[in-house]
Amino acid sequence: MRKELFAASLCASFCLTAASGQAPVRISTHETDLILSVAPNGRLYQTYLGKRLANEADLVHLTYNTQGGSDASSPARGWEAYPGSGAEDYFEPALAITHNDGNMTTILSFVSSETKKIDDNVTETVIYLQDKVYPVEVALRYVAYGRENILKSWSEIRHREKKPVTLWRYASNMLYFERAAYHLVEFNGDWAKEVQMSAQELQFGKKVIETKLGSRAAMHAHPFFELGLDGPPRENGGSVLLGTIGWTGNFQFTFEVDHAGNLRLLSGINPYASAYELKPGEVFTTPEFIFTLSDEGRGQASRNIHNWARRYQLKDGQGDRLTLLNNWEATGFNFDEQKLEQLMKEAKTLGVDMFLLDDGWFANKYPRANDRAGLGDWDVNRAKLPGGIPHLVQAAEDAGVKFGLWIEPEMVNPKSELFENHPDWVIHQPNRQTYYYRNQLVLDLANPKVQDYVFGIVDKIMTENPTLAYFKWDCNSPVTNVYSPYLKEKQNQLYVDHVRGVYNVFERVKEKYPNLPMMLCSGGGARCDYEAMKYFTEFWCSDNTDPVERLYIQWGFSQFFPSKAMAAHVTSWNKKTSIKFRTDVAMTCKLGFDISLQEMEEKELSYCRDAVANYNRLKDVILDGDLYRLVSPYETNHTAVMHVAQNRDKAVLYTYDIYPRFGEKLLPVKLEGLDASKTYRVEEINLMPGSRSRLAGNGKTYTGDYLMKAGLNVFTTSSTNSRVIEITQQ
Repeated sequence: MRKELFAASLCASFCLTAASGQAPVRISTHETDLILSVAPNGRLYQTYLGKRLANEADLVHLTYNTQGGSDASSPARGWEAYPGSGAEDYFEPALAITHNDGNMTTILSFVSSETKKIDDNVTETVIYLQDKVYPVEVALRYVAYGRENILKSWSEIRHREKKPVTLWRYASNMLYFERAAYHLVEFNGDWAKEVQMSAQELQFGKKVIETKLGSRAAMHAHPFFELGLDGPPRENGGSVLLGTIGWTGNFQFTFEVDHAGNLRLLSGINPYASAYELKPGEVFTTPEFIFTLSDEGRGQASRNIHNWARRYQLKDGQGDRLTLLNNWEATGFNFDEQKLEQLMKEAKTLGVDMFLLDDGWFANKYPRANDRAGLGDWDVNRAKLPGGIPHLVQAAEDAGVKFGLWIEPEMVNPKSELFENHPDWVIHQPNRQTYYYRNQLVLDLANPKVQDYVFGIVDKIMTENPTLAYFKWDCNSPVTNVYSPYLKEKQNQLYVDHVRGVYNVFERVKEKYPNLPMMLCSGGGARCDYEAMKYFTEFWCSDNTDPVERLYIQWGFSQFFPSKAMAAHVTSWNKKTSIKFRTDVAMTCKLGFDISLQEMEEKELSYCRDAVANYNRLKDVILDGDLYRLVSPYETNHTAVMHVAQNRDKAVLYTYDIYPRFGEKLLPVKLEGLDASKTYRVEEINLMPGSRSRLAGNGKTYTGDYLMKAGLNVFTTSSTNSRVIEITQQ
């Protein structure tokens, strides 16, 4: 249908509800309105999504009525908020059910809605829908965060048919857009190559972003996207929607451009191999879809999500984070108590808060000497560590640091006592040759007994070592050999029930140990969703710690995650770069080290100690300040970002020359987020011992207005050169 006819039909219908007394449902932040209205056919339609409307009276134009001669009995054509399958809608449905009689049609009508204030910033709206022919009910839930300009939505599906029904599509949310063009930025990757950004204009038809890996689900496709409305997403201008889903398993985003040039966006669990048998009275709750709409570009959209995450979603989102020294790069699997005790002393020398013991500390019958044995057997390896974990906790305390531990409790090696004793606890095919990813298999977390076992791993360690300060929780394998001995004939529920089992364990750990910091890891950054982050203080962005690669990886993750949620370590990857460059790159996130101090020269160690001290001094700005991405590594041979304190009295600017070309023209970097009326002192920090700053204007004062309009000349023509610049209000 032509757009003008489509708009006319909507306009002709939209006054009926006002006349009949049914007001539209308004879901609002301080910046955005989502308006849903009931049509003459009794169904719910999205009638507006955009900048918040200033006048309440204008909502009358977004309701249905019969003025102008429209037929109130005819079905309205438009953007149905949560369409079912099998009716007159020709596109992807939000909900698809096979009923007891085999019928595959579901049509949902509006029943009622309610809105309540959670506090002065948060409002929750629930809209109840029901099929008039079959006893199927859906509740659409929306939570609006006013100041952060975040909307969160999910659905709850239930029925009262006599027997179970089959859900074969169950979206969390559906949104519609009517714009001239749509430009999608997606994030793909692999091990050591996470969040690679790519852009494309959406044309007629469907574009799908999805994963089918079950566990370690985001290894190839990450659960978030950017949608430019009318043009490609820009950092500081233009209309853009940032969206993400809170689901640690198979997800799917579908972008469908119809024949009229309108876009519908579906988000939810990937229905692949996941037709779900829903019992009468049981509630199927979909994951949360989280989004923000900005007319100031993706930079502001990112800051919206960062502020929301710190305040509402991250575990201990407003708390501190521990700096650390990890042993992996220094020792691998080859360590004993003496080596670890020496590294604990090095952690103290470095000035970090904690020593983290990585893989290789467990299993006796099949010792964990490599990645081919031991997973599942979480008893301390007595040959390596005769004193057990209590000795290590005490040794760390004696050295003056805290102690943390790596675990991978959802996995098992076939060469383990656990697999020998409980092969029925493992996802694997009973009648085919087994395929091993990284020499391991995934425990069947759909099984409550396995959930008890996995929780028991953490619980036993913490019961015996109550002062243990931290867990790094890894997950290195996707689900392969897809078969659950526990689910038996309900194999198509495995992908969903497995993730629910993972959450059950996470919830139990958080409930019993609410103040225990934990890092979420999955062979790098393959677990990075906001449902899991309710239980983890941070996540590991990538096993790739080459600082040049990390500039791209951290740039990508920063689109959706605040710096305090992103763990970054200084390692020996890419020794062609200086220790300063490697540290300055890691310093933009939650700082850690994974390197032997024995490798360092004295001046390098001195530099690292000073950098840690600077980091601790500026941690409030780095972890809780607003992030501004100033120069993209995707667009130049340089990159720059900055953190600005919430009250704008302090900022930290980081600049990196990657691989400049000979004779390349260097442009000043214009800062952002400062107070134009204030005066700031500019000082380069993180200098190597014996060197002095060559920053033009170092030590001088400038107005915020000047720094944001004229900028600073901070880039050089040197490869892998970095600067950290402290900016302080005078």
